[in-house]
Amino acid sequence: MDCDKRIEAAAAAIRLAEGRTGRSPSRVRLIAVSKARSAGEIRAAYEAGQRDFGENYLQEAAAKMTALSDLDIVWHFIGAVQSNKTRDIARRFQWIHTVDRARIATRLAAAAERPLDICVQVNIDAEPQKAGVAPSDLPELVAHIQGLAGLRLRGLMAIPRADGDHRASFRALRSLFDVHGDDAGDHWDSLSMGMSDDFEIAIEEGANMVRIGTAIFGPRPTSAREVPA
Repeated sequence: MDCDKRIEAAAAAIRLAEGRTGRSPSRVRLIAVSKARSAGEIRAAYEAGQRDFGENYLQEAAAKMTALSDLDIVWHFIGAVQSNKTRDIARRFQWIHTVDRARIATRLAAAAERPLDICVQVNIDAEPQKAGVAPSDLPELVAHIQGLAGLRLRGLMAIPRADGDHRASFRALRSLFDVHGDDAGDHWDSLSMGMSDDFEIAIEEGANMVRIGTAIFGPRPTSAREVPA
């Protein structure tokens, strides 16, 4: 199946999931996860109408950004944020979905040349090997980010346990999103959860941003690196 047909199919599935929840259509933002994909593949997806793309690795993304600088792409950073790369991440990406430490938030804010849209990554299933702030530490991190000029705190992001109950994890993240809504500021509006295998469940549980890779581009190349935890 061609990329344009995959995008069309994903968009149709998103609309159906929105309909099942009684939400208005086109409320869910589709982020095409383009790690390990070529600039040519991204350009083809753009020409098919896709505008939001998610990358996990700064160096890989930077080369694509140069090759695609003629396109008005919205770039989302969805990988682990390393302290020594915050400057370049802040200056290249419009959205960062994986902030989970006050130190990282502070460094991003110091490097920002324009307002950065930020999601806090929550370790919703308390996996010791996975990045993300613990739910109990979320209020402190939210308050810290709220005090940083240059960052717009938009919402929460999570990746559920691979072998767990994804619906329960999504429901727990939605609950945290609702609990902190009154304290998180005027820009608090984004719940980033759901990938190719579970995005419909995520939408049913409240997601309004889904991160889809293989359902857009097809199976990943065998040489593709795994997403950092």
